[in-house]
Formats: sequence, C-alpha cells, structure tokens
Amino acid sequence: MDNMTDVTAAVDQIDLSTNPILLKLSSTSIPHHTYPHTLSMTADELITNVPLPADSNETHTKNLFFKDKKHGLFLVCACTDAEVNTKELGKMLKLEGKVNLRLADEKVLMEKLGVKKGCVGPLAIMNNADKDVTLVLDEGLMSKAKVHSHPLRNDASTALVPSDLLKFITECCGVEPTMIAFGKKGDAAPLLAGKVPSSRPDGDKSSSKPKLPPKDKNAPKAANQNKKQTKKGETQLALKWKKEENFAMWYTDVIVLSEMISYYDISGCYILRPWSYKIWELIQDWFNIQIRKLDVENSYFPMFVSKDRLEKEKDHVEGFAPEVAWVTKSGEGDLAAPIAVRPTSETIMYPAFADWIRSHRDLPLKLNQWSNVVRWEFKDPTPFLRTREFLWQEGHTAHASFEDANVMVRQALDLYRRVYEELLAVPVVPGYKTEKEKFAGGHSTTTVEAYVPVAGRAIQGATSHHLGQNFGKMFDINYQDEKGESQIVWQTSWGLTTRTIGVMVMVHGDDTGLVLPPKIAPLQAVIVPIVSKKHPLENFSEYCGGIIKSLQDKDIRCKLDDRSIYNPGWKYAHWEQKGVPIRIEVGPRDLENKQVRLVVRFNGEKIDVGVDDLADTIAKKLDEVQQGMFAKALQFRDDHLVKVTEWKDFVPNLELHNLVLTPWCGGEHQDWEEWVKNKSREESLESRGEAGEDDRTATSVAAKTLCIPFDQPELPEGTKCIASGLPATCWVMWGRSY
Repeated sequence: MDNMTDVTAAVDQIDLSTNPILLKLSSTSIPHHTYPHTLSMTADELITNVPLPADSNETHTKNLFFKDKKHGLFLVCACTDAEVNTKELGKMLKLEGKVNLRLADEKVLMEKLGVKKGCVGPLAIMNNADKDVTLVLDEGLMSKAKVHSHPLRNDASTALVPSDLLKFITECCGVEPTMIAFGKKGDAAPLLAGKVPSSRPDGDKSSSKPKLPPKDKNAPKAANQNKKQTKKGETQLALKWKKEENFAMWYTDVIVLSEMISYYDISGCYILRPWSYKIWELIQDWFNIQIRKLDVENSYFPMFVSKDRLEKEKDHVEGFAPEVAWVTKSGEGDLAAPIAVRPTSETIMYPAFADWIRSHRDLPLKLNQWSNVVRWEFKDPTPFLRTREFLWQEGHTAHASFEDANVMVRQALDLYRRVYEELLAVPVVPGYKTEKEKFAGGHSTTTVEAYVPVAGRAIQGATSHHLGQNFGKMFDINYQDEKGESQIVWQTSWGLTTRTIGVMVMVHGDDTGLVLPPKIAPLQAVIVPIVSKKHPLENFSEYCGGIIKSLQDKDIRCKLDDRSIYNPGWKYAHWEQKGVPIRIEVGPRDLENKQVRLVVRFNGEKIDVGVDDLADTIAKKLDEVQQGMFAKALQFRDDHLVKVTEWKDFVPNLELHNLVLTPWCGGEHQDWEEWVKNKSREESLESRGEAGEDDRTATSVAAKTLCIPFDQPELPEGTKCIASGLPATCWVMWGRSY
C-alpha cells in the first residue's frame, strides 16, 4: 500500500507469515493487504499513528465488545467517526425487556474471540467457534473504498474492500452480520434496526434480515494488492506468492491450489485430499515391504488411554502433558474418569506387551501400527508440519538385550533416511539428539534432520528411540531368560509422520507449484491430447490408449486427460501445478509421425520420442529426474552447512540461513545448550534491530541443537567447545528449526 510508506518506514518489520487470519484470507483467494504500524490500542491512537489519505474514502474501525446478561455478546464494528450510543443500541437491535449492555472484560474477549484488548476487529469473529457472538457492522463501512482492521494484533492492519470483508465474514466464518446505520458523532441517533442477535435465547428471534447497501454495478473490481494482476492469456491457476518473496504464504498457496489439502473448521485440523493421501499411501507401501524384511508385523491399538496408564511414566507424561487432549463427557453426562486421546502409544501398547511376553522365546516382539495421534497444544498450526491431528506409523519393539534393541533403533532410522533420500529426494543428516532434545522417558533418541531451502531452517524428519528398560520397569514387562532368571526387556519406539509430505513440498516446490519426485508422485505421467474442432478427441483415442497400456505394462502411474471442458493450455498449467513429473503432449503431427513430446516438470526439458521406445524412455527419464532432484537438494544443503569454531561467527552464519557445525562439550551439558539458544536469539534480534520476538510464533530466530551427527568430522586434540570453552568431545549441528 504505497500511501502507507511513511507510516511503516519507521516501524520494525513483524512476522505475519503464520497469522491465521491472513492464512485464511489467502487460502480463500480473498484480495487483501496487510501492513505493520505503530502499536495502537484505541481507534483514536490509530487515527493519529496510522493516518489514511484524506481523499481516499478509507477508514479504520472502532470496535466495542459488549456483554448483556439476558441477550448475550455483541461485537460492534463501526467507522471511527460513528456515534455508538449503548442506550440506543439495544433499541436498534430490537432487544426486548431489560437491556444492560456493558463492555466485556478481557477474559471474555480472550475466551470468545481469542484476542487481547486493543487487538479486536471484525476479522476476529473467525475465532468465535461457539457462534455465540453477534457481529454488528456499521452500514457506513459498506460505502468505504477500503476498511482497515486488525488481524488479531494491534501493530498491524489488514485492508479489504467492503464486499470482500463481508465475503470473509459470511462465507469463511459462517456468520451473518447485523447491519446498523450508525450516525456520525453529533448526529441524532438513528432508528434503523438489524436482525436479532444469534446469541438470543431460542424462541426470541425475529425474521428481519440485515439490510445491505445495493452494489454499484459500475464500480471497478477490486485489485489484488498482494500480487500483480493476472495478465491476459495467463492461467487463473497461478500462485499469488513467490517462494523467495514470502515463503510461508507461498507454501499455503501451493498445498491448497495443487489440491493437497482443504481447511477444516477446527483450527489445526486439515483434510488430506486424494493427491496428498496417495503420496502417503505410496510411502506406506514401500515402508511395509521394508519392515517385513525386519520381521516387524502390523497391528492396531485403541486411540484412547486411561489417565492412570498415561501418568504411569513420570518423565514421559510431563513431556506430553501440554499436548494431551482429554475426553470428559459422553452425551450430556460426565465420564467417571477422563480419557486421553493418544499423543503417542507407549502407555497404550506396553500393558499388552506385559501380558504377551513371558519367556525369552517370546522375544523379540516387533510391532508397527499406522494410525492417527492428537497433540493439542502448539503455536501457529501449519498443514503437514504442525497439526493437532496427524497420521503416522509408530513401531514398538521389545528385545532381550541392549545391543539387540540398539540394532533395531538404527535399522528403523536407516529406513527413515531412505524414505527421505530415496523416495522424497530430500537429503538428511542422521545423528543423536542431545539429552535436552531426546524423547521424554527414553534412554536415547536418534533422528534424521532435513534442511529447507529459502526458509533456511532445519526440520526434524523422523526419530527412532532407544527406550532402555525404563518403560519395561514401569509396566512390568518381564521374561525368563535361558537360565530361568527374570529379566526386564529392552525396548524401542520409532515414528514417521505426514510431515514428510510438507518437507518434500518445501524443498522441491517452485513458483509454479509442486515438483514431485517420481517415486512418490500419484501420477508419474499425464497424457494431454491437443484437440481442436478440426482434430477432435476421437482422433486421439486409439493412439493414446496404446500409450497408456505400454506405460502401465512398465508399472508407470499414468493418466489420459480427456476432459473436454478444458483446453490444452489449461491442462498444462493444472498438471504442472500438481507437480506431475512428465507431461506427454500428443498433437496431430505426432499422430502422423508416431511420436509424442515429453515435457519434464523438474527442469522444463522438452524432447520428442517415438512411441515404440516411449515406455523405456519415460522409465529412464523418471530415474534421471529422481536422481537430479536429490542431487540439486543435496548441493543446496551442503552449500548451507558450515563449520564454525568461534562464537563470533555463529550468529552471522545463522543469518545467512546456514546450518552450523560446532565443537561441543557433550550433549549432557544442557545449561550451555540453553545459553546458546538465548545468546543466539539476543544477538540475532540485535543484528536485525528488533526488540524481541512475538511469543505467539512457533519459529524462533534462536538456534537449537539439531543432532550430533553419526558422521563426525575430525576433531583436533585441544579443540574447545564454542560455548563453554571446555574440551570438545564431538561436533554438534545447530540451526533454526521448524
């Protein structure tokens, strides 16, 4: 918004990439513009701190949150010059009987709208899950060119044209606002009324409808200020964000427009559409084959766990306590005792292990299950990466010795490495977690860590835990050894989630959309016939049918796009956005020459190939693409993995989006680990000229240990730890993490 340059120039930039309001607006393609500004608690402060051009016919909003014992809750949003008289407001809303509208306190504001005082606005109605707040809008807002309101925080504002504001409220939030024609300050009180509020008790509602102003048919359509307008001839499928410009919003664009996910009405929960779920199925198919080679069997355990079982292992439950979701009611009645929805399954499975394991002949016991888990408490939900419910596999095994369990831990971790590197074409670093970062209640944790280009952050890919004998002791998992003596089992657990899909998208996607590695692409090739009135689809049917059969005989996943309602150009853009590795174009000349044109999604390569050699050529090309994608990602990762031996070089390398290997005094030094986290945050903020971090964000500028890599560089004798100055015992990898 060019006319706000002077206002925002002196304001520190803030991270709005994970703001739920903005994510929702973008996911529904509602044009909007959000800008930071000086923190403003009131409408008067906004007018002073963020002046709007006098001739722009734009307005900030004045927002009041009222509570009435009889009639419920009301969020009133009006023009800043509107006169809101609480005595008259009840009459305007046709509230019957005694009316006592009072400003609700901040506790109610947080409970119902999820915002602090001074941060409220009409967009906050999205957080009213119970639909018990009546939204009252000033009709004067509808005559403005733009309405500026807070996106749940008072150091930023979002500008929308009135029609798009209404679209967000009605279509995205499912709320029908009450429209009131407030007068301006000094005018006589109006006598217009809107609809009866949704929070009024049943049987007390009238049938009156809100009166919306008529649309101006000659008014120009609103421009999308976040992106250049689509030029003539360009597909409407184009992403609104570029990967380098706004990574978080680009990611949202990609996964929505490529038909991987749809949003759901419970925050942190998402619908996996067939395109993404097929990727998960392909991972499952490969993984099941591999674990069967290790004598691991699939099973399924209930999703509920009793409080007593969950709390049996103290360290374990403390690690998960903030994330546990509890079931407390059945219908209208309370349960005798609360039941937890599994955040993980150790405490669900191990009582059964205790029943099944009696002798050394019962070992090893190796089980896996594909299931969902729920982890409720987190910040900034992001599809695939941080969700309240997610899909995963979790393996659980019991062994007669520490060494046997350790072999299982490393075998499982190597499968995870292969999932990322061989299927997803994403390079990872395998290693041990430090004591601070290991699995709660376990002996040790191994991990594979990936690197996300552009964002410059690491992300934990999967973990495999050596649980030692701790859980065996808690759940009495004992067996008789060959000598007839009672022993406690050694256990492992290991898990891989649908996070894999998000990592793959972030690493390989581009400004057109997905770029899928062939091994996990739901479709590896799509055939697009170039039809026209002169050359109808019927002319291509037999030719394309032969191609389909030859590819299927080679187990290549393929499809003929024979939809008649779309032209070839639209289909090209559609399948490119969905990341299909190879597009097969068939035109009239190709029929004559018995050939096709191949277009490779990964690098844009175009080659003409005869149909007789087509299946072999495509199979070979798919292998080349898989290898090329991994090589590209590996080179980028290696270019951003640096060694640092002095603290002065640590934060500058983080600012360059690097992963940092440093000498370390050992994973048991949790105090120095915390020191690095705090010191790196402090110096990073200082280098950026920022006062502090928003405690609502899940991504920090602070560094954390990612792992102690298995593959250790040479550590010269006498090398000191970068933080403590103590003798270094290993190299540890640090980074900013998701």
